[in-house]
Amino acid sequence: MENSLIVNILAFILSFLIMEGVAWTTHKYVMHGILWNLHESHHRPHTGIFEKNDFFFLIYASIAMILMYFGYENLDYRFWMGVGVTTYGFTYFILHDIFIHRRGKWLNKINSKYFQAMRKAHKVHHKNMGKDGCEEFGLLLFKRRNWRSEY
Repeated sequence: MENSLIVNILAFILSFLIMEGVAWTTHKYVMHGILWNLHESHHRPHTGIFEKNDFFFLIYASIAMILMYFGYENLDYRFWMGVGVTTYGFTYFILHDIFIHRRGKWLNKINSKYFQAMRKAHKVHHKNMGKDGCEEFGLLLFKRRNWRSEY
């Protein structure tokens, strides 16, 4: 029992952490690659709440639901991996959509150096509106130069 608890906690934590690498890789090679036609909406001005890029949420949510479905009966490591993926997705939504892109006015007063560097890294990514030549594909991890106030 104690061993499975440790495995489940590790499955949750590792899944959350690994998702940053998965998100970075997917963003650089899939979103700015073969599925640019969906992601391009995120690099262009748009009206309305949703954009084509929001489709990627369904892909990650499907993976999380499949993991949770197969691990639900025993609440084994697969369930907790799905919870880790879901938690990363929720974190991504809060930080990327609400904090960085301000799809709400809830987090406007955050004045942490880390979060300001995160916002700057995302601006660096969006300074190039096209498919090629972009930098900074991650959310939680970014180049150290973004911590400086001048850029």
